[in-house]
Amino acid sequence: MSDLPGIVVMGASGRMGQMLIREIGTIKGARLVGALERSGHDWIGKDVGVCMGGQALGVTVSDDPLETMAKAQAVIDFTAPAATVAMAEIAAQARAVHVIGTTGLSDDDLAKLALAGRHATIVRAGNMSLGVNLLVQLTRKVAEALDEDFDIEIVEAHHHHKVDAPSGTALMLGEAAAEGRGVDLEEVSDRGRDGMTGARKRGDIGFHAVRGGDIVGEHDVMFAAPGERIVLRHVATDRAIFARGAVKAALWGQGKKPGEYDMMDVLGL
Repeated sequence: MSDLPGIVVMGASGRMGQMLIREIGTIKGARLVGALERSGHDWIGKDVGVCMGGQALGVTVSDDPLETMAKAQAVIDFTAPAATVAMAEIAAQARAVHVIGTTGLSDDDLAKLALAGRHATIVRAGNMSLGVNLLVQLTRKVAEALDEDFDIEIVEAHHHHKVDAPSGTALMLGEAAAEGRGVDLEEVSDRGRDGMTGARKRGDIGFHAVRGGDIVGEHDVMFAAPGERIVLRHVATDRAIFARGAVKAALWGQGKKPGEYDMMDVLGL
C-alpha cells in the first residue's frame, strides 16, 4: 500500500475536497496521505474522515503545506487562484504532480504557474471530465469546418455559489472554437450583452453565464446560421466525474517530465 502514489487534497472541507477524498478511497492505485485547510479552520488537527461524518481515515487535516507535501507524490487543487499559485511553488520543491482544477486564474497567475512548470509536473484544466474534453475537441472540429456565417454562442449554467464567470469550461470551449477558426479569442470574445448593444458583430464568440440552485454544470456551444443551428451540449449531474478525472490525472502524471499538461494529454486525445 505504501508504494501507491500518495495524494494530498487542498481545501479538504469544501464540496470538491470531500468528493476527492471519497473518490481517492475507491480508486485502485491511489491513496490519501494529506488533507489541507486554511489556518484557523475547525477541521485542523482532526481526522478528515471523522470531520466528514464517517470513519477515521488516519489522515489529519493540516494547515502546513510544506510538512504535508513532504510525504506526497501529488496534490489535487480545486481552491482559489492565490492558494493555487502558492501551492505551485511548494509542489515544485516536493517534485509532486500538481493537478489544478482552480478557475478564475489571471494572466499573471498563469505566468507564475508556467514558471513552476519548469521544475514540476502540472496538469491544469478548466474541467476534468472525459465528456467535456470530448466536447472541446468537437467544438474545435466544428468551428474549423464552418465559416463565419455561423455565429458561435457559448451558454453555461452553474450553482449559485460559483464566483467566477464565464466558467473555466466555457473559456476552454471558447478557446477551442477560436483555434478552429484561426483567431485570437481575446479579439472576438463578446461577454454577456445588456442594453442597446447594436447588432451582433460577425465572427464574435459570445459567452453567457447562468447561476442558480444546485446546477452542477451545463455547457452549450451553439453554431447558428440563417435557417439552421448546430448545438453541442454537455450536462454534468454528479461532481464525482470531476473528482475521478482529477485523480486519474494525478496518477497519469507520475514519472512525467516537468511541464504543463492538460486533460487532453491525460486522455490521449
